[in-house]
Amino acid sequence: MKKIIFALVLLIFSSATSLLAFEGDKFGKPLTLTEPTKVSEIEKSPQAFVGKRVLISGTVVEVCSTRGCWLDIASDTPFEKIQAKVTDGVIVFPMSARGRTAYVEGVVEELKFSKKDALKYQRHKAREKGIPFDPATVTGPQTIYRLRAHGAVIEK
Repeated sequence: MKKIIFALVLLIFSSATSLLAFEGDKFGKPLTLTEPTKVSEIEKSPQAFVGKRVLISGTVVEVCSTRGCWLDIASDTPFEKIQAKVTDGVIVFPMSARGRTAYVEGVVEELKFSKKDALKYQRHKAREKGIPFDPATVTGPQTIYRLRAHGAVIEK
C-alpha cells in the first residue's frame, strides 16, 4: 500500500512540475506560479494586487535600452501595459525580447511620487527611452503600479 501511495504522490508531483516548465530563455529565479494573472485585472484594481506575487504574460513592447532592467508587457486590453522591473544588473533583459511573449513572475508594487519626485522619475524614464522629456506633462503627484520581477521566461 505504501508503494502505491508513493507512486501516486510521485506521479502527481511530476505532473505539477511539468506545468511549471515554460519554454524559452530563462532570466532570474525559476517561475513557481502556473496560472497567469491578466494585466487588465491588475490595471483595473491595482490596490487589490499590491504586495501579491503574480505571474503575468504578454508581448514585450519595450525593453530598457540602457541596462535591460525592465520590460513593458502588453495587456490583454488594447493600449494598456505594465512594467516588469528588476534590480539593475541582477537580471539583464536583451533588446531582442521586444515582440516576443514573456512570462514574468514577481510582486506588484506601488510607487507614490510627489510632483518633484515624479518630475525626476519621468525625466529618468525619458532618458532611458532616448526620448525628449517635457516637464509640462507632469502636473502633480503620481502613483505608478508595476511588477517587481524575480524571474522571467521569454519565448523564442
